[in-house]
Amino acid sequence: MTILIIDDEPGLRRSLSAHLEDLEYDTMEAANGLEGLEALRANRDRVRAVVVDLNMPVMDGYSFIGYASAEAPEIPIIVLSGVGIVEDALSAMRMGAWDFITKPLHNLNILDYTLDKAFERARLLKENKQYQENLERLVRERTRELEETRRQVMQRLSRAAEYKDNETGRHVIRVGQISRLLGRAMGMDEERSELLGECAPLHDVGKIGIPDEVLLKPGRLTQEEWDIMRKHCVYGCEILGPLDSKDEAHRLCSDPLLMREMSGNEQLNLARVLALCHHERWDGTGYPFGLSGEDIPLEARIVSVVDVYDALCSDRPYKQAMSPDKAGELIRAGAGTQFDPAVVEAFFQNQEEIIAIRERWSD
Repeated sequence: MTILIIDDEPGLRRSLSAHLEDLEYDTMEAANGLEGLEALRANRDRVRAVVVDLNMPVMDGYSFIGYASAEAPEIPIIVLSGVGIVEDALSAMRMGAWDFITKPLHNLNILDYTLDKAFERARLLKENKQYQENLERLVRERTRELEETRRQVMQRLSRAAEYKDNETGRHVIRVGQISRLLGRAMGMDEERSELLGECAPLHDVGKIGIPDEVLLKPGRLTQEEWDIMRKHCVYGCEILGPLDSKDEAHRLCSDPLLMREMSGNEQLNLARVLALCHHERWDGTGYPFGLSGEDIPLEARIVSVVDVYDALCSDRPYKQAMSPDKAGELIRAGAGTQFDPAVVEAFFQNQEEIIAIRERWSD
């Protein structure tokens, strides 16, 4: 345990060092604040306390305290000075000193007592800091566990909808991965694009509520069947809506403005938007509300392009997969009518990465 003594009086430094070494402390000496600061910086792991005068040449004790308390706030600083006394003590304490001893120091036991108090305070502060750090670490770990659990529940819910639709779980993975990519391409920050990637797979969760004879019908749907199929958007919003009342969930999901005002965590809020709005069209002819242009949330405009493209490139019981080039032609043809032209442009600017994602997560 090393104590740094900073004083411009060589005799006092030697006297204090001899006393402290008799108590089995190691000591270091400095003749002014600048030397003391350099010694502290070079030996921060060793120094356990500093005893410093206030009035010294080159750099006074006040300046030293200012630097040292900012760089090493955990190290006790004891002021040993005889000028001004009360005023000096208050100024030094405001700057970060832990205690104050007046000169001349006739009884070295006062120094021993002051150091013991400082070491005890430092020990308590260190233990409290470790406790807080451990508590924060446990909270972070628990939060990560809860987030991972919620993420897995949402992923498995999206997979359930895909299995009901005779699709593989990899379709929802591809939709999530490509949506994340396009989110970044459209200027979303990392956090928002990651959230989009997590929520995009839930866009078709409402298909759980569609009767099998409609959902799995291999041929063309009648108008009545199309009306039933289109309800999957509202069903998806309701499934992800408030749990206290099914009627309230239906009311909120029947109005796009009310839907956006629903309370809940970010994941559920965005997942509801995607479930409800991914079949809206840029020209206003989509469903369920006929929203158009930028009235359609950007995330839903992105998922609309991704979902259609991946569906075109995938085998289904009622059709064969298109080539990526052919599917791309249809996406480009839909720009300005079915799709947001800016999203389509971002799609083609990142087409190689999109194709790589599809190959990595192929069925």
